[in-house]
Amino acid sequence: MSAPLIGVDFVRQRPRLTVAGGVLLVLGMGAAATAYLQYRAIESQRAGVELKLQAVTRSSRRDPAEVARAAGLSREAGGVARDLGIPWTKLLAELETASRDSSEQIALLSVEPDHTKHNVRITGESRDLPMILAYVERLKTSALLRYPMLDTHEVKTDDPQHPVRFALTAEWREGL
Repeated sequence: MSAPLIGVDFVRQRPRLTVAGGVLLVLGMGAAATAYLQYRAIESQRAGVELKLQAVTRSSRRDPAEVARAAGLSREAGGVARDLGIPWTKLLAELETASRDSSEQIALLSVEPDHTKHNVRITGESRDLPMILAYVERLKTSALLRYPMLDTHEVKTDDPQHPVRFALTAEWREGL
């Protein structure tokens, strides 16, 4: 038995382009062009995103001194907001009324609130100690202040009139 003969003809020319081959060639070139255009669009988007990322990274790197300075300013602003939140008009009117009831012998020098303890520290002067004690008693009847207490008092010997300087604290009510 012998094997069948295989005929190989290297000389015969084949048609160069068939219709199916031409269609496939055109479709392949179109697909390659589309892929290239999509690649370019994605590449430009990536470059834009990288620029945005660099800008955000640059802005997020802050100087520690600047951060500390901003925190300090924020704390100060909070303190100012708390001070502005106190209804000073009512408090000062109450202190003035108490001073007037004490025959106007009391001169207030300072009024300092303590927000954390809801206390107010009042510093003033009077001609004598009984006037100061009467002032403290008058403040005990106040609707805005609770538990007024005389903390310190001293006679100013360097002044020819010898006034008595005093400091007292009182707790202010929530409705203040």
